[in-house]
Amino acid sequence: MRKFFSALLVGTTIALPASSYANALEHDTSDPLYLLNTEEVLSESSVVYFDHTLRLGQSISYGMNNRLSIGANVHYQHHFNGDQDGFSAIDLGAKYRLTRAGDTNSNIITDVLFGFKFGGSSHVRTPYYADSTYYAGLRFGRQWAGMTLAMTVKSSWIFDEIRGMSFLDFMPEAYFRLSPEFRLGGGLTIRKATNNDAQTGQDYDQEWLHTKLIRQYGRTQYIGHIDYEFESDEIQFGGKINILF
Repeated sequence: MRKFFSALLVGTTIALPASSYANALEHDTSDPLYLLNTEEVLSESSVVYFDHTLRLGQSISYGMNNRLSIGANVHYQHHFNGDQDGFSAIDLGAKYRLTRAGDTNSNIITDVLFGFKFGGSSHVRTPYYADSTYYAGLRFGRQWAGMTLAMTVKSSWIFDEIRGMSFLDFMPEAYFRLSPEFRLGGGLTIRKATNNDAQTGQDYDQEWLHTKLIRQYGRTQYIGHIDYEFESDEIQFGGKINILF
């Protein structure tokens, strides 16, 4: 925990003087407050490597109108040094925009998040990959021409006779539009779980630091990211391709 707060202080000091440039927000799909417009489709393809494990993911989202978007995603992982291979639960979720910039004097944007995960291989079951998980959350923040600040609070409930639990995530994010082509993002995930894994005793309380660099090409973004968990010293390296149709 001490390492976590030290990194938070350093990251905040570095991020504050970052330069910014005015740029359109409509195709910036990595912005933490991004919401699809009516009938837009977003494809997000991802790959992550950590601890001898390769994880591939695909997400598809659709803008129902200018306030509501729906989506689905699934992941598959291959463990090179064991048998923890298989598909994750299929995630069906939605985002609804309660308040848009301009609706209030503060220009605060507010979204409600909710969804359900079902299925998933028994070889990869974790809080991310479980039999059945319900989740709901609130995302809020503000966008400027060169910067976005956001906060997400999300609660999840796993219904399983052996691995049942709930956990709460606090996720602050800062996102900078450095130029028309490049963006830089950083954030934290602070997770508090109600109990440990019943079989392994693993503690699911976590503190993650996230960093990402984005290159924009029209309606396509290429994203590289590094994520670090302080309690376990786990490091994840990954990439994403976002394509907006």
